[in-house]
Amino acid sequence: MENKIIKAGIIGATGYAGAELFRLLYSHKNVEIAAVSSTSFEGKALNEVYPALTNEKEYILTDMDGVIEKSEVIFAALPHGLSEELAAKCDGKGKVLIDLGADFRLTSEEKYTKWYGLEYKHPALHEKALYCLPEINREKIASVDIIANPGCYPTSIALGLMPAIKNGLVSTDSIIIDSKSGVTGAGRGLSQTTHYPDNNEAFSAYKAGLHRHTPEIEQTLSMFAGKDVKVTFVPHLLPVNRGILSTIYVKTDKTLDEIYDVYSKAYENEKFVRLQPKGSFANIKNVRCSNYCDISLHYDSHTSTLIITSAIDNMVKGAAGQAIQNMNIRFGFAEDEGLNILAPSF
Repeated sequence: MENKIIKAGIIGATGYAGAELFRLLYSHKNVEIAAVSSTSFEGKALNEVYPALTNEKEYILTDMDGVIEKSEVIFAALPHGLSEELAAKCDGKGKVLIDLGADFRLTSEEKYTKWYGLEYKHPALHEKALYCLPEINREKIASVDIIANPGCYPTSIALGLMPAIKNGLVSTDSIIIDSKSGVTGAGRGLSQTTHYPDNNEAFSAYKAGLHRHTPEIEQTLSMFAGKDVKVTFVPHLLPVNRGILSTIYVKTDKTLDEIYDVYSKAYENEKFVRLQPKGSFANIKNVRCSNYCDISLHYDSHTSTLIITSAIDNMVKGAAGQAIQNMNIRFGFAEDEGLNILAPSF
C-alpha cells in the first residue's frame, strides 16, 4: 500500500482542526487533497482565510456534498450534532469517515443525551463506528469505516493512565485529573473568555466537574479497569495557542521504579508516546506542532500518590494528527506517514 494515493476531503476546513488537517495532509505522500468545505466561507479560497496555507494550487471551499463526491476518506471537523447525517451519506456511498467531533465517541446514547442534549438519529451507524485511539485498539481500525477520533483531553489522560490501570498498579477509587489547554481548544469562534484582553496574562479553571469530555474519559478508563471508573476532572484555560498538559493523581502501593518499568514496557514500541527520564517533567513546548505524547512519572511518598503528567499538542495528537494516524492504519500506510514532525526548539 506504500505507493497508493487516496483522495481525501476535509469538511469544516476553516476551523482550527480543519486547517491543521490540511497542513499535515498536504505533505502526506499517499494523499491527494481532493476537496475542502466550509459553511462560513463557501466559495472563497482556503488561503483567503488562512494565508499561511497558500500553495501552487488554489483550493476553493465547497459544500459538504462536493467533498463526499470527490473523496475516498472524509475528515469531519465539525461541532457535535452535525456528523450523524454526514456519516449516513458516507455510509451510503461506501466512503470512510473520520469524525473529529463527539457524535460517535460515546457508546451509551443515554450518556450522549445527558452530556450533549441530543439523541442518536441513526443508531445503526453507532454499531458500525469505533472509538479509535491507536495505542489501545489499532488492530480493529483497519476494518472500520466510521472512525471516532478521540477528544484532546481524553487522549492525554488515557495515554497517561493506561499502563497503570491495565496492570492494576493504582486505585481507581479516587482519580483526580487537572488539565490545562491552549486557547485553540475552544475553537475559532470568539467568546469572552478567549478574547485577548481577558485571556492574556490569565489562567483559570472552567466547567469544573461539568466538562463534556468527562464521560469519554470515564468510558475509556472503565475499559482499562474492567469496571466502572469515575473521575474528578477539572480543565483550565492557558493563555497559549496550543498544547494540553494533564496532571493526574492516583493512589498506589507500588514503588516508582516498579511503575516506571511497567510504563517502559507498555510504550517501548509506540512511536508517538515518549516516556520521559525519571526526574524530568513533560512540557507542552516539547510536543508543540507534533503528534507526540510525552509522559513523566513522579511519586509523592508522603501521601502514597502517583503523579502522572501527560503533554500533547491539542491540535495534532489531540485532533488532526491522530485522525491522520487513524487514516494511515485504516488504509495500510506507514502509521507515522505525514506525522514525522518534531517540535520547534524555541
